[in-house]
Amino acid sequence: MFKGTRLRKLLSENYLFLIVLAGIVLVSFSVGPYQNLDSTLEFQATQGVMTWGKPFVVVAGNVINEPPLGFYIYALFFKVFGASIAAGTVLVTLFGFGCTILAYMIGKMLYGKLTGLFTAALFGLSPWELILSRSFLEDAQCLFLSMLCLYIGILAIRKNSVKFAIGAGGLFAAAFLTKFYAVYMLIPLFILYIYSRPKNLKRIAGQLTGFCVPVLTSTYYWYQVILGKPLLYIFIHRDFSDLNAAGVTPTYTFVGTFLLNYGLGYIFVVAVVFSVIIAFSARKHLSKTLIFDFFCLSSIAVVLVVDAVLGVGFNLKVPYTSAVKYDYQALPFFCLIAASLAAKTISLFKSAKSSVKRSRLFLSVFSLSAAVLLAATIFETFCNAHKLSITGYLAFNVKTNLNPAYGYSLFDIQQLNQGSVQFNVQYLGFALILIGIMWSLKQQIMWAIKNPLYNFFGRLFKSMNRWIKAKNNAYRTRGPQ
Repeated sequence: MFKGTRLRKLLSENYLFLIVLAGIVLVSFSVGPYQNLDSTLEFQATQGVMTWGKPFVVVAGNVINEPPLGFYIYALFFKVFGASIAAGTVLVTLFGFGCTILAYMIGKMLYGKLTGLFTAALFGLSPWELILSRSFLEDAQCLFLSMLCLYIGILAIRKNSVKFAIGAGGLFAAAFLTKFYAVYMLIPLFILYIYSRPKNLKRIAGQLTGFCVPVLTSTYYWYQVILGKPLLYIFIHRDFSDLNAAGVTPTYTFVGTFLLNYGLGYIFVVAVVFSVIIAFSARKHLSKTLIFDFFCLSSIAVVLVVDAVLGVGFNLKVPYTSAVKYDYQALPFFCLIAASLAAKTISLFKSAKSSVKRSRLFLSVFSLSAAVLLAATIFETFCNAHKLSITGYLAFNVKTNLNPAYGYSLFDIQQLNQGSVQFNVQYLGFALILIGIMWSLKQQIMWAIKNPLYNFFGRLFKSMNRWIKAKNNAYRTRGPQ
């Protein structure tokens, strides 16, 4: 009885997200799956686990130079459903859906339910996420564990709990033993922890110990005990030794090229920039969420700067050509900042109603612009997701119109054809996402319809009309010059 009541409450509070999630599931399975050389190597490493108990590639003794946990998870899945890249891609896709759920939960926790819903929609439909969640690669596994670590870590900070800190530490250890990129999740946790100003030294020691011990123990056990390698072996990787091809001159623009043309889209990036501008320009009205904007922005900056320095400063080939993988941990923070425009729009508009005339115009323009930009970003993600599904070969070049291509590439082994069942399923997915988003905004839409004199457009037009009249009166007074 109690469980049934809790389930009904959970469904009633999150049914709109379930509608959006259902739409994302339909769109996701209409895209890909994708394969490339990395997929083949990771499949061989998983077969090594199933044959020899370790992620060997081709022959026994040749351990793949990657953290091991993801291959053991694949192997366990293969024991039940059979060993194939197709089956492994389904597992990766499930991890991708888990990331979308966590994007909703983190957005809801930090900014509110509406932002959580937009975060899930932007994250689940971004070309970046659709590609990596439909490829037999470990990146989606790592991001899922990293985001779960972030969620539990935020709870640990808010509740000042040692138990939650231990849980977050265990999840971080799992993420780190899947991909070393997990280390980036320490940035937002560190910022929030410092911001919370912990004072009890005994509890601080307990939290830090509980968080650090799992990753130190598991890393030491795998590399030192099982493999017989020194801990510094984790830095001995081809990514940090292979240089760019002769004649290639790397430039720092490769990160922007990927984000604008392949990963997110122009409008999406503009929405992120505008959201940051709003956060700091109207910080008095958005003071409660400013810290979240700051740690999202800091996380993005660190991820992108590290990739740029490795690819250009150290002339390393893999960081330069594989921004799609090296910057993947920044995707949730891009989505959080862009989606927070929903909460900022409502907050600024409420503030505008009680502000003086000059501030009222400023806040009204900001809130209207944020709403329009967020809507345009959602529309852009729809278009990019559809375009992605009908493209058979993806090449993420470091520069646009580069011939021959130099970047990261994947093949779509199940390209979507117009008029097919999957084609119609994709549009059904788009419709469900749009229904969920529009229904979440029904109160704002109905308010705007019932109160036309006080909606966004009304305020803006009235302010503009007063400005025009003032100019006309001044012109009549002075006469033509």
